[in-house]
Amino acid sequence: MNTPDFVVAIPARFAASRLPGKPLRALAGEPLVLHVARRALAAGAHEVWIATDDERIATALEGAGVRVAMTSTDHASGTDRLAECARIAGWSDDTVVVNLQGDEPFAPAAGIRAVAELMHEDDTDMATLAAPVTDVETLFDPNAVKLVRATNGDALYFSRAPIPWPRDAFARDRSRMPDAPAHAQWLRHIGIYGYRAGFLQRFAALPPGRLEQIESLEQLRVLEAGYRIKVGLTPEPFPPGVDTPEDLARAEAWIAAGRG
Repeated sequence: MNTPDFVVAIPARFAASRLPGKPLRALAGEPLVLHVARRALAAGAHEVWIATDDERIATALEGAGVRVAMTSTDHASGTDRLAECARIAGWSDDTVVVNLQGDEPFAPAAGIRAVAELMHEDDTDMATLAAPVTDVETLFDPNAVKLVRATNGDALYFSRAPIPWPRDAFARDRSRMPDAPAHAQWLRHIGIYGYRAGFLQRFAALPPGRLEQIESLEQLRVLEAGYRIKVGLTPEPFPPGVDTPEDLARAEAWIAAGRG
């Protein structure tokens, strides 16, 4: 199958709260954001843009084959930053944009392409990926976002809570994964998104939703406003991203073991 045309935009804010200066933190001797950019290039994107607010990040990417959009320091979210990036880049409204987080140095190329393919296969407003939940710790971890989807693949809801809730099984025992019926599958959300550039502008212009504020999940703004999010299963696992010093140390070990 030929890879459809798409661009990748990577938000890279310098002042990350849990890991300040995260995009420039060294991983295997190179800036973290450079590893992410290479993943996007390997996926076959027509263009790869870094949307940043710091000249040091732009300097670190010189010669990497990517383009840099210098965006405002005042953006409340990565979505807002990418909306400005789209305006700077001059993308047409129907350009398929994949939002790859700037802390995903091991994002598989097949997963990045899969999001773009979902956008081309269906007339949806937005697309994302999920993976099966295989352990009860992940199911109850509020940092691992769960989701449920309709039979057509559209997202019904995202939550930090275990959804769907197996009432009878958890009434008996919450210490292990319940034996799910054949039609049930617990899914963990993977934070990669696809949208067309025109919808990205509409998304960024929407006011924060009530559900978004309750769960602290920006994608709920889209569902609450009545738009569609198509959810596909990732074709390859997404290793954990880098959000803390401990994550960075784990990523170093991952590369040292030849897994990066």
